[in-house]
Amino acid sequence: MSYKWLFQASLAFIILLFSTGASWYEGSGILENPWEWGYSTPVTQLLNVELNHATDISQLDYFVYAAKFHPFFPVIMFISGIYLFILLGYRLLQKNHKRFSYFAFGVGTLLLFLCNIVSNSPSIGADIFFKIMLSGGIGLISVAFILYFQVFKTIWLKYVS
Repeated sequence: MSYKWLFQASLAFIILLFSTGASWYEGSGILENPWEWGYSTPVTQLLNVELNHATDISQLDYFVYAAKFHPFFPVIMFISGIYLFILLGYRLLQKNHKRFSYFAFGVGTLLLFLCNIVSNSPSIGADIFFKIMLSGGIGLISVAFILYFQVFKTIWLKYVS
């Protein structure tokens, strides 16, 4: 196992854990803002729980609240999670660049789809997430095309010469 890969994965995982804890702490501010319960609790509403008390709010809604109003740590959490996911995909598919290009294209497409979901939100955090997902999706799709055609070019040159 490569030490470079292990170092990158460990660092990304530690940053993910730290930023998750910080986001969870910042998102607990929703308990003190009952006027936001109707707008920042999609997980609780999805579970059909009637919000009468602060204890009724799902812990996952803390992350939604933090992403909307305190986006620094949720953005770090998102970026480190995506980086760790791509790093694991690269490690598993490093022998086959063509499959990794498919993987990168799929992750880029997923980011563009998620970007479309948060595009209409008026909050500052959603705007930041929109920009990060848009640039990440376009970047990953570009990398996927470069890798795919680089492999295609290498294979084509072998047959031609």
